[in-house]
Amino acid sequence: MAIFAIGDIHGCLKPLERLLEKLPLNWEEDYLVFLGDYLDRGPDPRLTLETIMMLKEIHGERVVTLLGNHEWMFLRYLHGLDEDFYLFNGGDVTLAQFSLGGRLEVPPEVVSFLRGLPYFWETEDYIFVHAGLRPGRPLREQRPEDLLFIRGEFIFSDYDWGKRVIFGHTPFSTPFVAPNKIGIDTGCVYGGKLTAVKLPEVEFYFEFCGR
Repeated sequence: MAIFAIGDIHGCLKPLERLLEKLPLNWEEDYLVFLGDYLDRGPDPRLTLETIMMLKEIHGERVVTLLGNHEWMFLRYLHGLDEDFYLFNGGDVTLAQFSLGGRLEVPPEVVSFLRGLPYFWETEDYIFVHAGLRPGRPLREQRPEDLLFIRGEFIFSDYDWGKRVIFGHTPFSTPFVAPNKIGIDTGCVYGGKLTAVKLPEVEFYFEFCGR
């Protein structure tokens, strides 16, 4: 069994499609984990989300879809919360693609899918999470805001959670590799790369942004 994890996509559908073609996935045995942030900033957030939903529908538990801070912000926007904050962080593209005739129309199946996204996924050897974990705090006691937004306190910590943490959220020019963690957001939406890592080999696959 192998686990493939993909970092932040942010609406970069074409790089995602090309990257998926590169991955030597065996759907009978392997898992594909998306670390969140499917929406906002990039050119095709709606189609990106719908593509991931389709993969989940086809392959079931073999596709793990985690909640990112941008999905969290989108849900809050739908409840009338933090509207300016969401728009400031690139939500205008997503809202435009879910609007018809100037009216926001988000299909109920999309809302249901987003509401059902877990904050993390744990295996025998790894913890997969969008942003990271608060050092010194057990996994089950982590706060949602840390799981979705934490950066430096987690990235520069050598704290051992007993399993290697695979995370996105903070963009690096190349994957961040440390004994206790691997970061695979390589800034595709900013002109960098979309990255996948194959575990346990720690073998990386890249696709340049090239919209």
